[in-house]
Amino acid sequence: MRRHDREITDRETMFDIMNRCDVCRLALNTGVGFPYIIPLNYGLAGTPEEPVLLFHSAPAGTKLDLIRKDRRASFEMDCCRELILTDNADGTQMCSMTYQSVIGQGYIEFIEDPEEKIAALDLLVRRYRPEGINFSREVAMRTCVFRLKVKEMTAKQRPKK
Repeated sequence: MRRHDREITDRETMFDIMNRCDVCRLALNTGVGFPYIIPLNYGLAGTPEEPVLLFHSAPAGTKLDLIRKDRRASFEMDCCRELILTDNADGTQMCSMTYQSVIGQGYIEFIEDPEEKIAALDLLVRRYRPEGINFSREVAMRTCVFRLKVKEMTAKQRPKK
């Protein structure tokens, strides 16, 4: 990491950032030289030492085809973004951003067990609607649910001054 002054190494802080983000961008291998990146809603489980990201999907599609070919994935999430404008003495301005971000890699596993699948969906839903929803078990069983077990991650931040 080039900017060690912005690096976050504390796993609790990384986990807290992951918990405050609202979108996780998942990068999958296409096998043709370019990654496939998709923004997804997610649930966060596990611990700061072993985070687990939970996702849901329709039962068919490009991302699932790619995952079945290669379970390796990278992810990125960020939050606390705010534009910073600085006035220069010559009347010009410079701009930058505040942010907190986490990137990492891991392996994807499909969740097939019905009870585990429903628990994962409930956790995911409660992230965006704390009171949950009354979803149909039948619909839940038709939904593809998968998890990314994080193996490595790094984090950075640029706070307000």
